[in-house]
Amino acid sequence: MAADVKHGKWTYCVDLAPDEGRRRTRRRGGFASRAEAAREMAAVLDGELRGVYENRRTTVAGFLREWLAARKSELAPNTYAGYADCVERDLIPAFGRHRLPDLRPQHIEDWIRAQQEAGRGRVTVYRVMATLRNALNAAVRSWRLRYNPAKYAVPPKPRAAERTCWTPDEAAAFLRHNKEHYADQLTDLFEVMLGTGMRRGEILALHWSDVHLMDRKLYVRWTLAAINNAEIRFGEPKTEASRAWISLSPRAMAALHRQAAIQMNAHPDGRLEGLVFPRPDRQPLRPQWLLNQLRKRTAELDLPKIGLHDLRHTAASIMIAENVPIAVISKTLRHTTLAVTINLYGHLLKDSADQAVTALSSALDRADSNRSQQERHASPVQSAA
Repeated sequence: MAADVKHGKWTYCVDLAPDEGRRRTRRRGGFASRAEAAREMAAVLDGELRGVYENRRTTVAGFLREWLAARKSELAPNTYAGYADCVERDLIPAFGRHRLPDLRPQHIEDWIRAQQEAGRGRVTVYRVMATLRNALNAAVRSWRLRYNPAKYAVPPKPRAAERTCWTPDEAAAFLRHNKEHYADQLTDLFEVMLGTGMRRGEILALHWSDVHLMDRKLYVRWTLAAINNAEIRFGEPKTEASRAWISLSPRAMAALHRQAAIQMNAHPDGRLEGLVFPRPDRQPLRPQWLLNQLRKRTAELDLPKIGLHDLRHTAASIMIAENVPIAVISKTLRHTTLAVTINLYGHLLKDSADQAVTALSSALDRADSNRSQQERHASPVQSAA
């Protein structure tokens, strides 16, 4: 331990375990007191034993911004924007001044309590804490923290939002209303969305090069995101399961054929290229504008108000009502696992469960009945013998 008398700062120097036969020395200076330098040196030695190095000069703010920058390339644009919003709006103002190793569960619990007392929404608080937990898990995995102080600081989980789905009659009425009163591009777009269960970003990013009308299939290769309802970006779907072929029903085929004919007639060379559902300037439709159109046309029929993603839920609920096997529904919606489908739509499977146990009971009853008939037919033969 050494002191810089001129500047009043302290420095420590410590030998660490050799790395592949080479000497390792860590020297750090600029500490305001001997005690501060000693604490840092002790943390280095302790971390050396545990394989963890907690740099006391790293603040929570510095680490969070570093974590965000490292993850930007691997996150979907809207996911990154959500993380960045949580970091800059909430986490850095609340915890940014703390040095990373000094952040404690109590700091986090106090913040959660303050947000609840201020009437902050459960969903918002839960999302902010999930972001912090995710970031600090990365610090633990990279040996920069011994433990995650946000691991057990969990705010009350928000209630799952109730999903509004249309009945088959309501969905058919909506599609019929579009055909009778609009007969436009969106008429066909809504037909394809309800007929395939495609996500909003997938339908808006669909290119003709991925539509195979002869095979009655299309391939989901791209998705579209509007960052903060402004900047439009194309990207690949989040999961491997989402990148898949989708079969097309006769209704969806008819809608796509109509759009193909319109666009081929409008093209100088009669070619079919670019987006399937573009704006007149060939640029992508904006998700917010599409949602506004959905709401406008829904209000004209006085149907239950739904969002664009609810069209996907409606497609799923109709398939369930028609007794399509849950495994087939999961494949059609391109969920990563069957469990995802069951978690999302299990509450709609009550009637299917009733039918399943009734079918099981009927099968056992038939087996008993067949056995009884066999025994009755066998009895005279046995008597004669």
